Amino acid sequence: MPRNTNPSDDENINPTANAAFATTSASVPSRKSWLPAGFGGSGKHGATIDIPLEDPKKKERELLSWEQDLKRREQDIKRREDAMNRAGVTVEVRNWPQFYPIIHHDIANEIPIHAQKLQYTAFASWLGLIACLVWNFFAVLVESIRSEDIVSFLLAVIYAMSGCPLSYILWYRPLYRAMRTDSVVTFGQFFAFYSIHVGFCVIAAIAPPIIFKEKTLTGILVAIEVLAGDMLVGVLYFIGFVFFALESLISIWVLERVYMYFRGHR
Repeated sequence: MPRNTNPSDDENINPTANAAFATTSASVPSRKSWLPAGFGGSGKHGATIDIPLEDPKKKERELLSWEQDLKRREQDIKRREDAMNRAGVTVEVRNWPQFYPIIHHDIANEIPIHAQKLQYTAFASWLGLIACLVWNFFAVLVESIRSEDIVSFLLAVIYAMSGCPLSYILWYRPLYRAMRTDSVVTFGQFFAFYSIHVGFCVIAAIAPPIIFKEKTLTGILVAIEVLAGDMLVGVLYFIGFVFFALESLISIWVLERVYMYFRGHR
């Protein structure tokens, strides 16, 4: 190609232009990327971010270890329950009454079918005794307020506070266990203390002044005496007499039936 022979072209070039351009380029700093390396940024100016990942095999080993420990505990509990059952020890959960469980009571599942009716009747006898003692306390309370007899009131409180739990411990609970396990010892305990219970109910229904000098029991003799002084209190005492009389009849029937059941299984 023909060479440019015009000398003015070289002369019109500013010799300081290239130097100024180079100086301007050098003075302008280069822009740094805000993205870290690995995300499109420069690894020279940005730090890398390491995201830890959980080892799935380690997690699986932990789950297997937890499952094995749970199975081991279940087997240990089962071995203990079996050992207690072989030894004749049963775990009793409080389930009665339902609104506030204080005792274990499950006739339908723990008592043989042929003995359930008798056990229910004995249970009614125990509840009847509680009703008698509570009504006796109420009637004596009214009489003590009228006559200001604090001794009779305190004795009625003692009868109610001691009779309810002792009757359960001494004769109803032994009968429940005897029906469930057919134990001669528990049957004997029931017969001994239930006979005392029957005697107490009969005496309470009569309330002879020789034994009970105060008006602490709502027997027929005391009811007649109280009726002469106050009609309302006398009616309360007569209702108490009816309660003790019915309790005596039911208790005698239960004692006879349990004895026949005991003799039939020996």
